[in-house]
Amino acid sequence: MLSNTTQLRPHPEPFRPRAARLVLGSAHRFGRPDGAWWPRTRDLARELGELADVIDPLWGRLTHVAVNPRHWRLGPHGVVAVNGHEVAVDRFAEGLNPHRILLQSYTAGRWDLLVVPPLTSAPSAAQLMAAVA
Repeated sequence: MLSNTTQLRPHPEPFRPRAARLVLGSAHRFGRPDGAWWPRTRDLARELGELADVIDPLWGRLTHVAVNPRHWRLGPHGVVAVNGHEVAVDRFAEGLNPHRILLQSYTAGRWDLLVVPPLTSAPSAAQLMAAVA
């Protein structure tokens, strides 16, 4: 009688980050946001990773963000580690709408996203995001 002495190794599932809740408009429209983003928390360092997972393949590597610090938990430094690279964070309390975030890539330019507050109900968030798209 033959027996198999080879032990089976567990096959871990690859890590799959949650997808960013994001809609993008079809074209830049002066004075209007280019899309809408519904983050899960107000922790910018945590949320930028999911956002960059979507943005980087479309627009090139995210290099800078500008936010109004009123609604975001920000670290003491002006840089956040995002998916293995650094993203510069500019804080503009006076001149930037607290419900917007500006994204910049060296390869494709700048985008302005409406930020739907994390605690917004799903139906209300869907309406806001559809209005922007």
